[in-house]
Amino acid sequence: MDQKSKVLVVEDDAGIRQSLFETLGALGFAVGEASNGEDAMLRLRMVNYDAVLLDINMPGMGGKETCRRICQSYPHLPVVMLTVRDEEDDIVEALDAGAFDYVTKPFQIRELTARLRAVIRRSHIPVANPEIIIVIGEITLDTDRRRVEKRGEDLHLTPKEYETLRYLMEHAGRPVRHERILTAVWGSAYGNEREYLRVIINQLRKKIEDDPARPLYILTESYIGYRFREK
Repeated sequence: MDQKSKVLVVEDDAGIRQSLFETLGALGFAVGEASNGEDAMLRLRMVNYDAVLLDINMPGMGGKETCRRICQSYPHLPVVMLTVRDEEDDIVEALDAGAFDYVTKPFQIRELTARLRAVIRRSHIPVANPEIIIVIGEITLDTDRRRVEKRGEDLHLTPKEYETLRYLMEHAGRPVRHERILTAVWGSAYGNEREYLRVIINQLRKKIEDDPARPLYILTESYIGYRFREK
């Protein structure tokens, strides 16, 4: 990396925090530290970080609430969550809080740095954002304001939920393969993490469908991917 990417490590365990500080620093990152969510929010106001590495289990504000606040205040700042177990409930909690990605403890430093670099690269890609309003059924997506409405009511979506919904609605009526959605939303380093997509789709269905178990908008294409209904 020509210019060091700045990563804020938010971890209440001083030993783990120090180890990450030294290891990531040796690998070319400029590392900041915070011991809790409140401290993290304060440091984010002082430094323009490129990514946040955030422990999901912390006293006080907690990792999930910290992630939600970061996403609200800095919607384009990628958060990678450190979780304890590689189970769907943990994935749901991390992604639903707005995390871009997650890594399970104990982790391999190579995997961790690869994911950090991937989310940082993705966040630095210029995004063409023409003003488009897509209306399908009772769902309206306004790309200029990054707003989604159902029957005129605003829906709160995490960044990945919004990007997934936008991609599907832009390709309405056509089946889209899992790999294409993952690459479009998470970046070129992704394509096999179908559990991410399953979690996001389930969360989206809860928010936009009248009956998530019998979806009318986000339809499953068996063994292929998903399709958003046609207008």
